[in-house]
Amino acid sequence: MRSLLLAIVAAAAQPAFAQQAAHPLIAVLDAPAIEKSCAEGLARAREMLARTEATADPAAFFAAWNRYQVLLDDAFGAIGLMGSLHPDKAARDAAEPCLQKVTALSTETFQSEKLYARVKAARATLPREVKLKKSLIEGFEDSGVALPRDKRARAREIFARLEELRQSFVRNLRDDTTMVRFTPGEVEGVTEAFLKGRKRDAEGNYLLKPDDATFTPFMSNARSEEARKRFFIARFTTGGEANVALMDEMFRLRKELAGLYGLPSYAHYALRRKMAGTPEAVNKFLAEVHRSVEQAEAREIGELAAAKAKEAGSSIAETRLQRWDVPYYQERVRQERFNVDQEKLRKYFPTGKAVEYALLVSETLYSVKFSEGKAPTWHPDVRYFEVADAKTGAFIASIYLDLYPRDGKQSGAWASGVRRASAAAGRTPISVLSTNFNREGLTQGEMRTLLHEFGHVLHGVFSRAQYLSQAGTSVKRDFVEAPSQMFEAWMRRDQPLALFKRVCAECPQLTPEELVKLEAARRFGQALRYAGQWMLASFDMALST
Repeated sequence: MRSLLLAIVAAAAQPAFAQQAAHPLIAVLDAPAIEKSCAEGLARAREMLARTEATADPAAFFAAWNRYQVLLDDAFGAIGLMGSLHPDKAARDAAEPCLQKVTALSTETFQSEKLYARVKAARATLPREVKLKKSLIEGFEDSGVALPRDKRARAREIFARLEELRQSFVRNLRDDTTMVRFTPGEVEGVTEAFLKGRKRDAEGNYLLKPDDATFTPFMSNARSEEARKRFFIARFTTGGEANVALMDEMFRLRKELAGLYGLPSYAHYALRRKMAGTPEAVNKFLAEVHRSVEQAEAREIGELAAAKAKEAGSSIAETRLQRWDVPYYQERVRQERFNVDQEKLRKYFPTGKAVEYALLVSETLYSVKFSEGKAPTWHPDVRYFEVADAKTGAFIASIYLDLYPRDGKQSGAWASGVRRASAAAGRTPISVLSTNFNREGLTQGEMRTLLHEFGHVLHGVFSRAQYLSQAGTSVKRDFVEAPSQMFEAWMRRDQPLALFKRVCAECPQLTPEELVKLEAARRFGQALRYAGQWMLASFDMALST
């Protein structure tokens, strides 16, 4: 744990801010502005770091540290955000060397013996100060401040190289332009709405990119197993062999880093600050998970294999279920058993109206008001909203929504508290939601994703922390998902979903009976999902040990 500084180098880090009508806005930076902002920010940060190191008064340290965090928040955040979302590759590329310098600054800060001494001497009288002091001490020690000088220097080199590798890995994923060619016959089963407007070559073949908005609908509906196989392989080899080599170097460097601390593996280094504590505890838990889902997983695989055999007109004994078959036959079973067609649900949840619904639920629960406004954005699709107290009209926060896929955009769905609150600094927060949704409408799973990630947005919006580095989702990792998982429930119940007609009177409404079927369909395949998460966690532990 290296506190806020490490968070800044993440793909959606804290942005620089401009002012408009007293409300902060995210500054949109092009490549030259990134380079200029980075150089100026580094100079200011090192100047303030020196002043913070010289803060002798134990009672004044936490205020001085918070000012330093605010400076970092403002100086480098937009650079991280532009690196993830800017449509111009030059801007994305310009962010990388700056973030490498921010990593070097992070290590420099957390290896400062003067600052470490100030932290240990800081007078912590309130619980939040006690907690902050503990996390800072751990961050300094994890960065090598207490190591011998030669090991400390090597740790600094490792942290710098790991950041370079992380950037290269993410860039290879983000900038992969792979397109898969399918004949019209190979896309049979996929809806006309899905295919409308898709790229085609001179022979009329479809050219599909295995991105978030395309992959699941195609894999769930394309009848051709060979087509599904090709798309599956394209999706899971995104980034290419280069990323395998990057992972190998990361593995070796992490192991070496743990060795500097006399620890046998990177898992020991990373887990000693977490609830699990040790790799042994994690592996014990994973074994329990596997035992719990193993039989149910085998049963579900058998059901899908039976569905495949039935469609192929073959016996189960001669039928082999492949990984690229799973989404397709899960969808067939859901349609047959529960009369649920996920693609047809898109007309129930048009994407724009689904966003309005998320806002309406939030307004109803928390007595706030969302007002869409105009602000500079990094892409025309991005929408800007201000959040105010519904009773007093007092400004609370701002949010940006970047909802649709495009070339060069970071994949997945994620929310970032890009400007965290600090009561001590009088800072109001800004949250950004980035997704890669279908423009026409959402399936049940995508609707759940929207509400889940919007729960993270609200976590940042309603933050009232005194210190910036404790605001928003900067909470214990064991808790950070809890608010979002609870917010998902508003997708599955008839009472809140009845609000949807207020944002879309013309949209069809799900009946209580249909919601029961949807919930049963959602639960179908859970063992396979849990087993998949078990596999990923086990793989992560293998790479870390």
